[in-house]
Amino acid sequence: MNEIQEVIERKAALLETGDATAILSYYAPTFVEFTLAPPLRQPGNGLDPTALASWIATFEAPPRREVTDLRITTDGTVAFATSLDCLTATPRGATSSFTLWFRVTLGLRRVDGRWLVTHEHESVPFEMDGSFRAAISLTP
Repeated sequence: MNEIQEVIERKAALLETGDATAILSYYAPTFVEFTLAPPLRQPGNGLDPTALASWIATFEAPPRREVTDLRITTDGTVAFATSLDCLTATPRGATSSFTLWFRVTLGLRRVDGRWLVTHEHESVPFEMDGSFRAAISLTP
């Protein structure tokens, strides 16, 4: 499990470098991705760094991502992990940063001796009061 934890934490730490290619090296050649941004499922080649690099470029500096409450379950060459992650960033042109907590579920497989992400799902709860607003003020 330490190996999987290292993959997850290293992938998050690499975000601060802005190196989209290095981040994607922790993903399987084909993987399923459901991120916070529309559409419902991210299209195209998940190993093409263009979309991730473009998103990183929307900030004054690469965002910081912290993985907390990480829980990992493994069975042979398959694992899944859940965490509560915190993203802090300053949008390009803004004078202050934001902090957003969100939920993450990862599916991983051992491929050629390495644990790689094969499925990633990120979500933010929404208010159940009829407004359907994202509940972005939640903290653990």
